[in-house]
Amino acid sequence: MPDPATTGTPGRKRYRFREYHVTAAVDPMALPTFEAVCVTGEDHDCGTTSGELHAEDDLTRWIAEHCAETGHDFYHRTTRATLRAEPGAWQ
Repeated sequence: MPDPATTGTPGRKRYRFREYHVTAAVDPMALPTFEAVCVTGEDHDCGTTSGELHAEDDLTRWIAEHCAETGHDFYHRTTRATLRAEPGAWQ
């Protein structure tokens, strides 16, 4: 790498960041959402999805029904919740 003092190009700059602590709290007014996608299959995934559900029991029921109908037994599950960031102090 050429020396910036001799080439007239600016050198690399260093930036230092302070750590900012943030905690995240679940919003009690927002419903969580649960979703599952069937990933059973050899050449390709089944891909059937439960859609967004607001109760974990409903998701379990959907998985059980899909498994009973198809014999598929592998699923990806996604759980989402609305969070509120609560800023902390600079460190």
